[in-house]
Amino acid sequence: MTSRERLQQALDHIEPDRVPVDFGGTAVTGIHASALSRLRNAVLNDPQYRIKVIEPYQMLGEMDADLRKVLGIDVAGLMTRKTLFGFENKGWQPFTLNDGVEVQVPGDFKVRREASGDWVIFPEGDTTAPPSGRMPKGGYFFDTIIRQPPIDEANLNPADNLEEFGLLGEEDLKFYERRIRELHEGTDCGIILTMPGTAFGDIALVPAPWMKYPKGIRDVAEWYATTAMRKPYVHAIFEKQCEIGLKNLETLIQLLGDRVQAVFLTGTDFGTQRGLFISPTAYRDLFKPYHIQINRLIHQRSRWKTFIHSCGSVAKLIPDFIEAGFDILNPVQCSAADMGARTLKQEFGKNLVFWGGGVDTQKTMPFGTPDEVYREVRERIEIFGEGGGFVFDAVHNIQGNTPVENLRAMFQAIRESTGKY
Repeated sequence: MTSRERLQQALDHIEPDRVPVDFGGTAVTGIHASALSRLRNAVLNDPQYRIKVIEPYQMLGEMDADLRKVLGIDVAGLMTRKTLFGFENKGWQPFTLNDGVEVQVPGDFKVRREASGDWVIFPEGDTTAPPSGRMPKGGYFFDTIIRQPPIDEANLNPADNLEEFGLLGEEDLKFYERRIRELHEGTDCGIILTMPGTAFGDIALVPAPWMKYPKGIRDVAEWYATTAMRKPYVHAIFEKQCEIGLKNLETLIQLLGDRVQAVFLTGTDFGTQRGLFISPTAYRDLFKPYHIQINRLIHQRSRWKTFIHSCGSVAKLIPDFIEAGFDILNPVQCSAADMGARTLKQEFGKNLVFWGGGVDTQKTMPFGTPDEVYREVRERIEIFGEGGGFVFDAVHNIQGNTPVENLRAMFQAIRESTGKY
């Protein structure tokens, strides 16, 4: 069975020859460049190789073809043309991370060391603009710098929060056609598309770190207040965003066709460790109508399975996610309240594919022993893998301080759970 066939069976709720594995397919299913570099050297013994940082906001590393093969990775990602800081992944140059790991970064990855020891990074690589991200001294990834212009309540204009949304241009379409050929013809991997512009209210995107001078509501706290206090404003944004997103989806469905198997639509988080931070009523009012429209179009025009990422305890919203048309849930944060693996599989396993949940990245991976990692991975595969409907991935991205011994224990457990590779 090829990786593409394996993924498709899992998505169709048929138990494949072994559980398909994704690391690196999306910006929420990756491995930090530091950890990936150590892992690559451990399994391929290639200390001169420099991992490429393909998602500089979280400093995620590229899962190259050689590493994908030796680790048994089944999924490749078709990501957007530009990164969250507004530049393309090209013109690679050397860079040394805070922990001393040597990597490659894009040519427009422009940073400045502050007196505090922090790095700041600039949108589109333009050092004349205010910086839009900050990596603390000794840190592993960037935090968004809030650049909120003064709010004039009487003159708030939803168009200011729509500047980043537009129809795909010729350059974008050429990029997608080139990349899908590389991935579909050059690998046997299953392919997941990251869809631009369909993440309604994703708080990682609200501050717009790719824009030099963002307007509108761009402060994180102010945005959350806006969803309660300025609902007509939010609906005006989401309605236009949805209109543009539907047109872009029609374009990409026609261009990519069955060469794509899944599409990552939204990363808006609705949960905390202990419960929801949005009521089901508010989700049904503000978000669900737009999720329904996006999912309906995809299911009418393609065979793609739709992927929602929402961290935390979202069990009370899962029935709504299913009603909205989502096929796949990520990251499946089993450590959060009411998110136990067995309960999720029993209650929702017939309707949802669990893409994630394979091992905890808050405690087990960075701080557990290799034996603890091994046992947790084996247990999660046993629970989620039965009858298909499971793509193995950790609970969100694996962080840079994860010991290489724990990474190796994870992949050993995946391998030995089936003995198939």
